[in-house]
Amino acid sequence: MIDMLMDPFMQRALIVAGVVGLTGPVIGTYLVQRRMSLLGDGIGHVALAGVAAGWLAGSAANLADRSAWAVPGAIVFATIGALTIENIRSRGKVAADVIMAILFYGGIAGGVLLMGLAGGTGANLLGYLFGSISTVSSADVTVTVALGLAVLIVGLGLRPALFSVSHDNEFARTSGIPVHLLNVAVAIGAALTITVAMRVVGLLLVSGLMIVPVAIAQLFAKSFASTMNIAMGIGALVCLTGLSLTYFYDMQPGALIIVLAIGLYAFAGLVRTLGTLVTR
Repeated sequence: MIDMLMDPFMQRALIVAGVVGLTGPVIGTYLVQRRMSLLGDGIGHVALAGVAAGWLAGSAANLADRSAWAVPGAIVFATIGALTIENIRSRGKVAADVIMAILFYGGIAGGVLLMGLAGGTGANLLGYLFGSISTVSSADVTVTVALGLAVLIVGLGLRPALFSVSHDNEFARTSGIPVHLLNVAVAIGAALTITVAMRVVGLLLVSGLMIVPVAIAQLFAKSFASTMNIAMGIGALVCLTGLSLTYFYDMQPGALIIVLAIGLYAFAGLVRTLGTLVTR
């Protein structure tokens, strides 16, 4: 254990995993409240197209590292995708699940095509699809912490207003709350969270980290605030535990983190069921 904590790579990886574990459930709590749990999947696949676009731009600019602009590309595309979904959802002309499905498949197709134009292959996308925390650099840590702090400041600092908007749009609007602005804030927060978590669990699994800890917390929490707080603790726990286990065992961190979270959900559900039977 001491050797793991002294390893510079693991130090960087643990910091990133801790930040991701805290930020994912914050935005996830709002998405669950809105019944938009699959939003992360839609945005994640749009972000994949952004990764490929970053590679293409890096190739066009003759950069030594063609992937240097992959993360900025993912941030831009994810933000545009999130705002597009929010704009269409707020207008109510197209069902949210329809537009998410379109972005879901369009993101994958666009990512593969753009990566091909950049001279890469589908293999270059695997690290972004399933996570590649072994490639985290000091610069990545700085960016992750900065984006994570921004999400936490907005998600926690505006929690009462964001809860009101997520729970009942019309009531919030009549109360004088800037509904559209806060909806945009949640959309951007989701986009940033997904790109932050990309290196740890990958774009295909990021939605699980945002939603499963919230589902666990809902089994025991009595309020919206306690749900978010418990979910943050669970998210950090499974991320740090999963990453630590991969130091000793040859396993893929992102997949292990999600499996641990789902296993914890099953265990928590069993405990709650048994508790209910005992108290009857």
